Amino acid sequence: MMPLNNRKYLKAFRKKLRNQGTSAEAVLWTHLKGKKIAGIKFRRQHSIGKYIIDFYAPSKKIGIELDGEIHNWNKPANLDLQKEHFLQSLGITILRFENKWVFEDPDYVINTIKASVTTDLNQ
Repeated sequence: MMPLNNRKYLKAFRKKLRNQGTSAEAVLWTHLKGKKIAGIKFRRQHSIGKYIIDFYAPSKKIGIELDGEIHNWNKPANLDLQKEHFLQSLGITILRFENKWVFEDPDYVINTIKASVTTDLNQ
C-alpha cells in the first residue's frame, strides 16, 4: 500500500512551496517552528494523500491552511472543500485563516491555534 504521508512524487512541489511561500506563511512559521506553541511539533508543507497542508501537527491531527484572495473564488473554494472533506475523513481538523489575519490580528491566529492544540478536537 502506498504511504499516505509525504508521497515522493510531491516532494519537489512541497520543497518549492516551502521555499516560495507567502509572506503570511513565513510569519506564521516563525510562531510555529521549534515547538513554540504548547510544545507541539508542526510540519510545514506536509502532504497527506494528494493534498498539501500549509502546516500540520501530526500528534494532534490538526492542519492549518492560510488562504489568499484566490480561495474566495468558485473553483479554488470547491477544491478547498474537497481537500477538507478528505482530511476530515482521516480525523484531521483543519484551521483556516486568511493571509491578512496573520498581519492584522496575529494574536487571534496564534490564540486560536494554541486553543486548538491544547484541546482535543478529535473526540
